[in-house]
Amino acid sequence: MIVKEFRELRRDHRTVAMLVALPLLMLVIFGYAANFTVDELKVAVVGDQADQVQQLVAEAPQDAPTTLDLTDVDAEAGSGQARDMLRDDEVDVAILSGDASDAAGGRPTVLVDGSNLFAAQSASVLVAQLGDRVDSEILYNPDLETSWVMVPAIIGLILTFIGTIITSIGLVREREAGTLEQLAVMPLSPTSVVLGKISPYFLLACFDMVLVTLLGVWLFGVPFRGSALLFGIGAAIFLFAVLGIGVLISTVSQTTGQAVQVALMTMLPQILLSGMIFPLDAMAAGVRWIGYLLPLTWFVKLSQGVMLRGAGWESMWLPVVVLTAMAVLVFGVAVVRLRRDIAPARGAR
Repeated sequence: MIVKEFRELRRDHRTVAMLVALPLLMLVIFGYAANFTVDELKVAVVGDQADQVQQLVAEAPQDAPTTLDLTDVDAEAGSGQARDMLRDDEVDVAILSGDASDAAGGRPTVLVDGSNLFAAQSASVLVAQLGDRVDSEILYNPDLETSWVMVPAIIGLILTFIGTIITSIGLVREREAGTLEQLAVMPLSPTSVVLGKISPYFLLACFDMVLVTLLGVWLFGVPFRGSALLFGIGAAIFLFAVLGIGVLISTVSQTTGQAVQVALMTMLPQILLSGMIFPLDAMAAGVRWIGYLLPLTWFVKLSQGVMLRGAGWESMWLPVVVLTAMAVLVFGVAVVRLRRDIAPARGAR
């Protein structure tokens, strides 16, 4: 029996991958990505005393776990421009000086982006170290509520779960039931078959998205400051991407168990490397770039930007474009794979 089980296991490559590759993947991911400390904060200094405030930034403690990267110094910009930089995620911290500062006594005012929770916590530590030389204000998440940051990301996680795991068993059921050949003899193109298979899951996921978003706003007080149209378009494109992944998984799986195994292996990196749990800025460079290849990463950026910061098209165009490219690529590959699966049956017809 032992020899028999080893022989069966040797032929089951997906189970071997779950037993060997997945633990190694988890070790690497947690080793390089499991870090809540943001090493570097992007800082902009604005106002007519911006040059003098640079010296204050330079005097920040150098032995602190977080360093300051001065990305922009603009003596002619004011409070509005500084807040726009934070809203558009160009910087983590903006320092207002001179006439741009609203602080009493002419002290510089440090504006912190509270939607980037871990960066904001690191910035608060540095502000505390500077003492009474500055005043501070946390925008978009004044109380640094974890739920405000997590709810927009959880919306993407739920859509990923429905799109990847639930949809991945769709065509596998057809194969297991022996009805894939019936799809082959029907006067439908592979594209029509894929669209027909994912449409119910798409509508169900849209309902879940609206429900979870409304509950998040109602139960946890999460604000929705941006455009509902932008959020809806981004979510729809993201859904097509994850649904395409689910259909693609089903075309490379022979059984429901295999489909679920592969779906779980694709979901784990998205959960850990999307910035949902661990901040992308705190990850090692190599692991961080893997995160940028995952759809959930870009949806988290879009959902947090629209809901918490009220970001518009001018700053959210990149996540929309990347998600669109991913959806087209994955959907195209799924159609090609499906055409290959049903071609033999059509040839035998």
